[in-house]
Amino acid sequence: MSDQKTMQQLQAEVDEYISQFKEGYFSPLSMLARMTEEIGELAREINHHYGEKPKKESENAKEIKEEMGDLLFVLICFANSLGIDLQDAHDAVMKKFNERDKDRWTRIEGGNQDGEN
Repeated sequence: MSDQKTMQQLQAEVDEYISQFKEGYFSPLSMLARMTEEIGELAREINHHYGEKPKKESENAKEIKEEMGDLLFVLICFANSLGIDLQDAHDAVMKKFNERDKDRWTRIEGGNQDGEN
């Protein structure tokens, strides 16, 4: 049995977690602020790993994976709070990229021409 989750399952899991608290989801502006904060934390980790700014010895070790997980959680909370199905949003953006940008990039020889390499 696979432990892979669909986007709908991820959204339902986050909703079940948030629903146990009286406060519920934050307002859209608060969600955006939280997302911005998480993006900043991810940027900091990327800079520590790949950039010119190593961590200070006093800084806690964090992983890029952890920061991406935090960002995904906030994104799912944001989508849930606005009633957005992220699978639908993903499908729409992939359709847009596959149509608008189909000839924008240099394809790998033998790659699938409809964007499904």
